[in-house]
Amino acid sequence: MEFRHLGRSGLLVSEISYGNWITHGSQVEEDAALSCVRAALDVGITTFDTADVYANTRAEEVLGRALQGERRESLEIFTKVYWPTGPGRNDRGLSRKHIMESINGSLRRLQTDYVDLYQAHRFDYATPLEETMEAFADIVHSGKAHYIGVSEWRAEQIREAYELARQLKIQLVSNQPQYSMLWRVIEAEVVPTSEELGLGQIVWSPMAQGVLTGKYLPGQPPPAGSRATDEKSGAGFIQQWLTDEVLSTVQRLKPLAEQAGLTMAQLAIAWVLQNPNVSSAIIGATRPEQVHDNVKAAGVKLDAALLKAIDEIVDPITERDPAKTQSPAGRP
Repeated sequence: MEFRHLGRSGLLVSEISYGNWITHGSQVEEDAALSCVRAALDVGITTFDTADVYANTRAEEVLGRALQGERRESLEIFTKVYWPTGPGRNDRGLSRKHIMESINGSLRRLQTDYVDLYQAHRFDYATPLEETMEAFADIVHSGKAHYIGVSEWRAEQIREAYELARQLKIQLVSNQPQYSMLWRVIEAEVVPTSEELGLGQIVWSPMAQGVLTGKYLPGQPPPAGSRATDEKSGAGFIQQWLTDEVLSTVQRLKPLAEQAGLTMAQLAIAWVLQNPNVSSAIIGATRPEQVHDNVKAAGVKLDAALLKAIDEIVDPITERDPAKTQSPAGRP
């Protein structure tokens, strides 16, 4: 495993991190989830990402149980706040009330006294940013979180939050966006702003919901048991990629992966890690062998000719519009 600094902070994270967005507490049984976490630890992953909303708080509970017995100081545990976690009108968003209640709930479920990174899961247009950042500052100053991050925020929102964080004497160190060969909306604005301010990207869906593994074939139904056939595992998220144009294009990447001595999944993960502003790529798994396979992308260097060949193939289907980075206009 290779390690990178999270932005310009002193915090080192494993360049491949383990996330449990649509697996723990929903898609897979707890025994399988525990096996996947054990596999992640065995291959050197020390960075674990979750959120209070995943599986309606159950994902945090599963991860907390899975990490029991591990040396806490040797782990980096990340979680998030924003999406609804209950029926109340204040059980969502980035108000002071919801943030302060949510961090306590997350710590209880994760069975830890602190998280290494606490992230705003989206931008909340219904709450003054000053209120949000002051609540985060109190959490950091109380020792319940070491660093603050955001997820899917636009460049101008990141800049405004960064200035407030400096005034409040806390470190805003990261953004967690979707990023892959097919989804590159952060490259035009978010990445340059993050490089200027010293934030690193912790990217999710580097395999485009599994499409970049090459297992989905044009003109054929999705493989049985795959994400595209399971509503609990995000079938709705993958639909945008399941067109013949996209799937045919992805198949053209197979010779490049073979040339590099990589599986398609490894090529996809290695590709995002070539961006120097990416601190870590999040992988998920339903089986331990997926962890063992994906982690082989760590430390891989792709040469310029291969990167150019990839760009030439995927360019017609790649989404680059920075306006695609957005948060709900009203609280969900």
